[in-house]
Amino acid sequence: MKAMSALSSTALLTAVSFFSQGVGFVYRVLLSRLVGSEVMGLYQLVMPAFSVLLSLTAVGFTAACSNLSARYLATGDQPGAGQVVRQCVLGFLGAFLVVAALAAPLSDAISVHLLGDARAQLGLLLLLPCVLLTGLENIHKHFFYGAGAVRGPAFTEICEQLIRSGAVLGLLWRFLPQSPERAVGLIVCGMILCEVFSALTLTLLYRRALGRRPAGQGKAQRAIIRRRVWGIALPIGATALLGNLMGAWTAVLIPQRLVHSGQEVSAAMSAFGVLCGMTLPLLNLPTAFISAMGLVLLPKLAQAAATGNKALIHHRISKALTVTAFLILPASALLSVLSPPLARLLFREPAAGAFAAPLALCVALSAFETVLAVCLNGLGKQTVTARNGLLCGAVQLFLTWQRMGSPGVGLRGYVEALLFSTLLGLWLNWRSLSKAAGLKPRLFQWLVAPGLAALLSALCVRLLFPILTGAGMGPGAGCIACLAFGAVLYFCALTAQGVLTGA
Repeated sequence: MKAMSALSSTALLTAVSFFSQGVGFVYRVLLSRLVGSEVMGLYQLVMPAFSVLLSLTAVGFTAACSNLSARYLATGDQPGAGQVVRQCVLGFLGAFLVVAALAAPLSDAISVHLLGDARAQLGLLLLLPCVLLTGLENIHKHFFYGAGAVRGPAFTEICEQLIRSGAVLGLLWRFLPQSPERAVGLIVCGMILCEVFSALTLTLLYRRALGRRPAGQGKAQRAIIRRRVWGIALPIGATALLGNLMGAWTAVLIPQRLVHSGQEVSAAMSAFGVLCGMTLPLLNLPTAFISAMGLVLLPKLAQAAATGNKALIHHRISKALTVTAFLILPASALLSVLSPPLARLLFREPAAGAFAAPLALCVALSAFETVLAVCLNGLGKQTVTARNGLLCGAVQLFLTWQRMGSPGVGLRGYVEALLFSTLLGLWLNWRSLSKAAGLKPRLFQWLVAPGLAALLSALCVRLLFPILTGAGMGPGAGCIACLAFGAVLYFCALTAQGVLTGA
């Protein structure tokens, strides 16, 4: 088991993230064409339940595994690291058995009274084996992250995306047409097949790397490790659970409030599927690098904080925000103009791409909010990050309920709630980070220069696209030409402002 350097890890994880995002987007395009917007809406209704189930069972133990295995391996205590993985697996299995014993018999009540649609029951039941396999996979994956050995998880991630796409699309192609409930069941069955591969592969890689060593030997005793595992797992799991519950509740509210405002159930579910299953995934494509950067940035900030090196802390935070601004702002600006024709072309859905401009702004602000949260966690301010996230989730939930229930507002109410809560989260995280690190904003480098260049690029592309399509160029070729032109214009505008050499 060979650890990689920070630069190599970042590069590899970023490449894998972009690949997975690309494959996942193509998969979503084909999926939406096969099943339609109503099934996509029902699928988007079921998936928040998946996040809640993982929060109840696995999230805390994956964090504990990454944290403690890194600590024990750093001191050369490999048996102790093996005991950490063992205790995490045992804790996860115990939590899963309790949750499954409650969720299975109550699946009908959960689907009707909590999710708001009885057709979600089959998907909810099939999610249970998927949660079991995903939890085992994630515990072993985070052991490798803690050890700094990312090649195995990266290989598994690539294969996982390909297998999931092939399995789900293959099952749908073979067995469609089906009712919406059974179509969602087929999608979850394809996910289970993918997770079987991932769980087995990572478990075998772990056994090869460390598992043959006696887990009961080492400096740390079993009871001490168990207490440390639960000491990390419980607060992190509880925070993740509260956040995912609010996110799930918001997802459930969207179709319910659309029905409340006068839409039919099938139309409301279709509108929900178009927004969350088509438009938002397209706009979120540029954010693929954020998670990879966060995995490397967090421990680097923690190291700088441990040595009290404030100059290094400021330098790394500034670099992270600069990279985020230079990549996210132009991508979001261009997609705010081009995502409506792109979404309609890819998904063959006339309503796809609606609310593109405000949603693109939400995506850009959310990227900054996420980077600031990673920086806070790297400085040991996890409690502050959790508090800010929960507050923003509660605000978004309340505003979604209030605005979408008003006649004539519809999905615009959700977009308004998302934008306001994202702005609130960005402000709260920045205020907390500036206090914790003593950091002053570099507005020209982080916002003004890339923002003006992105705005210029988007305005020119908005004028160029109808000219190209009016001259006979197809929408796909027109979007590609506009993206290339916009990227070159953005680079030239940044160069004219003299910020590239200073970034």
